[in-house]
Amino acid sequence: MSKGLSVDDGVRTLLLLMPRLVGRAKRTPPPEPLRSLELAPRHLSLLAYLVFDGPLTVNELAARLEVAPTTVSLMVSELSRKDVVERREDEADRRRTIVSVAPAHREAVHAWLARGAQAWRTVLEPLTAEQRRLVVDTLRAYEREVSGEG
Repeated sequence: MSKGLSVDDGVRTLLLLMPRLVGRAKRTPPPEPLRSLELAPRHLSLLAYLVFDGPLTVNELAARLEVAPTTVSLMVSELSRKDVVERREDEADRRRTIVSVAPAHREAVHAWLARGAQAWRTVLEPLTAEQRRLVVDTLRAYEREVSGEG
């Protein structure tokens, strides 16, 4: 059985761990087919939603990314110019735009996400559903606090 941590020990450990995690994430280069496209971490988040959730509207992406639809529109335009994503009109409502990963880049985008996804799967699988919820909720709460939204 593992020994618990005091709040101070937990804070100290996480203050040392978080910069290493962020540094590793930033140093994870995109696969070769995507390198010349100068994609940033914000693009990875948008692409991750498209990979895991399938094609989405700009408003759905904005809600998931917790940013304004105009911000997503700019990102989608940028990625569309680079042929990383495709935009098409929603057949049910032509005012809406559906965004998806372009077939030519789908494999490379999956490869970019695979290592992180596998690492999370490995550490989350042994946990109970409640423990997984606690990990995710704690990380979200931390993000809110450091962003001043807490």
